[in-house]
Amino acid sequence: MKPLQVSALVLAALASSPLLAVDTAWVRDTYQSGDFPLAQGAQVAPVLVSPGDFECVRLAANLFTEDVERVTGHRPRVVAEAAELHGPAVLIGTLGQSPAIDRLVADGSLDAKQIAGQWECFLITAVDGSLVIAGSDRRGTAYGVFELSRAIGVSPWYWWADVAPEHRDNLFVSAGLRKFGPPSVQYRGIFLNDEDWGLQPWAAKTFEPEVGNIGPKTYAKICELLLRLKANTLWPAMHDCSTAFNEIPANKLVADRYGIVMGSSHCEPLLRNNVGEWPKDDQPAYNFLTNPGGVTRYWEERLQTNGKFENLYTIGMRGIHDGPMQGPRGETQIVDTLEKIFAAQRDLLAKYVNPNPARVPQIFCAYKEVLGYYRKDLVVPPDVTVVFPDDNFGYMRYFPTPEQVAARPGGFGAYYHISYLGYPLSYVWLNTTPPALIWEEMSKAYDHGLRRFWMLNVGDLKPGEIGIDFFLQMAWDIDRWNLKTLPDYLPSFAAEQFGLVPAEDIAQVLAEYYRLGFQRKPEHLQWYVGKEQPHPSAFAYGTGANEGRARLESYAGLAERARELEARIPTRARDAFYELVEYPVLGSAAANQRLIASEMAAAALRQHRSDVGYWGGRFDAATAELVAAADRYNNDLAGGKWRGIMEDDPLLNTRAYRNATLRLAPAVRQAMAAATPGIEAPPWSSDKPTPSGERHSGRFAEMDGVVSILAQDFSRKTDRAGSAWRVIPGLGRTGDAVAVFPTTAPSVDFARVATAAPSLQYDLHLSHAGDATLHYNLIPTQPLVDGTGLRFAVAIDEGAPQLVTIVAGTGAEAGVSRAWQENVLDNTTTATTRQTFATAGDHTLRIYMVDPGVALEKIVIDQGGLRSSYLGPPETWGPAGR
Repeated sequence: MKPLQVSALVLAALASSPLLAVDTAWVRDTYQSGDFPLAQGAQVAPVLVSPGDFECVRLAANLFTEDVERVTGHRPRVVAEAAELHGPAVLIGTLGQSPAIDRLVADGSLDAKQIAGQWECFLITAVDGSLVIAGSDRRGTAYGVFELSRAIGVSPWYWWADVAPEHRDNLFVSAGLRKFGPPSVQYRGIFLNDEDWGLQPWAAKTFEPEVGNIGPKTYAKICELLLRLKANTLWPAMHDCSTAFNEIPANKLVADRYGIVMGSSHCEPLLRNNVGEWPKDDQPAYNFLTNPGGVTRYWEERLQTNGKFENLYTIGMRGIHDGPMQGPRGETQIVDTLEKIFAAQRDLLAKYVNPNPARVPQIFCAYKEVLGYYRKDLVVPPDVTVVFPDDNFGYMRYFPTPEQVAARPGGFGAYYHISYLGYPLSYVWLNTTPPALIWEEMSKAYDHGLRRFWMLNVGDLKPGEIGIDFFLQMAWDIDRWNLKTLPDYLPSFAAEQFGLVPAEDIAQVLAEYYRLGFQRKPEHLQWYVGKEQPHPSAFAYGTGANEGRARLESYAGLAERARELEARIPTRARDAFYELVEYPVLGSAAANQRLIASEMAAAALRQHRSDVGYWGGRFDAATAELVAAADRYNNDLAGGKWRGIMEDDPLLNTRAYRNATLRLAPAVRQAMAAATPGIEAPPWSSDKPTPSGERHSGRFAEMDGVVSILAQDFSRKTDRAGSAWRVIPGLGRTGDAVAVFPTTAPSVDFARVATAAPSLQYDLHLSHAGDATLHYNLIPTQPLVDGTGLRFAVAIDEGAPQLVTIVAGTGAEAGVSRAWQENVLDNTTTATTRQTFATAGDHTLRIYMVDPGVALEKIVIDQGGLRSSYLGPPETWGPAGR
């Protein structure tokens, strides 16, 4: 494991550092001159909030009193008038809505000019013996309240991940002015999607049985979480298993009470859930070409009931569900129809929301096939925010040009996934998208103008907590996490949930969990997709067998470390630790062991080895572990609070695009029954490197005519024109990737790369001369320059640079081609060049930027040592055991 580069000294300082999820040093346990006494033993300061302020502000104020009680054991009283106060108090209010706050502004005691009229800003300061939390608008005030909640030790995940705060007798708020906002991204939120396996059954059977579905009680908890995370937008659950959000009238009232902006997904125009609301027996009529009146009336009905609330309207049209629009054929007709749909929808917005539709927040999401229409000169009204998606696997598909950004008042946005049900294989169970990948893609998106709207597809919400937390932190403050501070995110998250003492160890476990999951997600261990003939993975046959065993060893060690850490966690925090750390680790370890053990058993059977029983036993043990882990999650945590949230076997083929049911072949079972008990696996060497998971020593690893170099281990680099190759910590399958920053750097003409492009230099020592194939492993990002592919240049010693371009899996191929499928399932894409080394000994490899956006992870120099296939010919595979 690569150790996380965070020292104990750094962790000790995190409490007062802006790198922590929230700065907690301004709330302390001992009094210092000028402090505001929020709590002194049983005495807690009352909270003043005006009954005329926004409802979400009053809700936040009451939730804050509960937070103080969670920490101190004593709950502040809430008062409505200043006359009821007799001593220090917390004054909470929105400018223009709170008489107490407005009086302080009027008499000069509070300078609110720096937040007045701004979007979602707040300040916290002491004024005349009181602590003031003032917001520019309703969400700004609520964010300020929950900022103080976090500072006293209440995590935003206190309910959704059962993070119990540490008890504190005293709470003193230090003097000073603290101003926050406006946010980096105006609209920031989550999409509850593919809720069939977790969120919906849990809500229906456990949390909200009186509704029998995801209803207002569940949405209230979700809206509260969004406010605590400084988010403001929600796309609600929309699968057929869920009652459509607006079919339960109380749902929209809950969202409005919490100040949450409601929207709807890329295939749900104008807040309409087609799956649940369009008549199932009349689906052909969902066609704007043949039934424009009926479709328009359908949209109009929703605006009549919801137009008075704060919404962010999706415009355009796709199919009933996640499919192409019904009716028009061919790009020309589709584009023409979409433009007519825009006009009809904006007429409705003018009628029911605002006479000037340009003042109504709207998005157009260019998802899947729709991106192709946008590329074909689709005219989207300029005040509409155009939202570009990732490829469903974490790689943004398209970036606007500076000219497009300048020409669109409505701006651009991003739709991103950490969970996905669809082709080629789903991942709707665990969150294994590394924060470093989210950072690399979303910071790049922000730099290229995607700043108005960010939406994160979170599946069931749990267990996506870390991904949600990080994504929304970036959306609130894009500068908080950068190349220098990125390694501190996981320690900061762990420190906020579990305290400083175990934070570094927890962060190291999480870092390794993400690294192993990035090599291959637990949901993507199956090596075939769609209608392909089933065949084994690369983890059990040929040279891959060592890699498979090394992977098992890594996961076993990781699981053991997680169990050891649980014993060190305070009892109050163990449920949270299991939800956020231990279950994801144990689940990933068990899934990997099941797959690899089944294939090892099949190989042993074919090769007439004695270890069939050993591997079959490991398969059964992993299956039992997976069931036991889910059982603890569902039935033991928080007194059974999460019953139904986790499946016993989350990898079963209960829906398309999921892994096939994994079983041991009958012949393996027969061999196991006949085997002598106690047979062990044959010995092996975990030190022997393999093509994709080698052990590195120093700057490069060499074996059998193969030299493998981690991209981060460059010998020197040359920066040019303000651009430089820099390491992205935490992003990579075996090491840390390197990329050029800023990502807005201009491309360099290939003819000038040797003198004008930033470069990396790697010093090599080769054991012999001759021809070699160089493999360049890249993170499978999409090109920043549309249509060019991923381009860079290489040179050996003082030789001329050679242009390298990866086109397969990029551009229009994203989401479609076989190359793209392999890229995203393996989180790598590879280019090769042929080079001749005239002599053995020392050489220098140079990598030059041509376009920014290329993230290099590893270089392998093959002088004849690599096999052409990990598996060998199909006849050597043995039974797949499925």
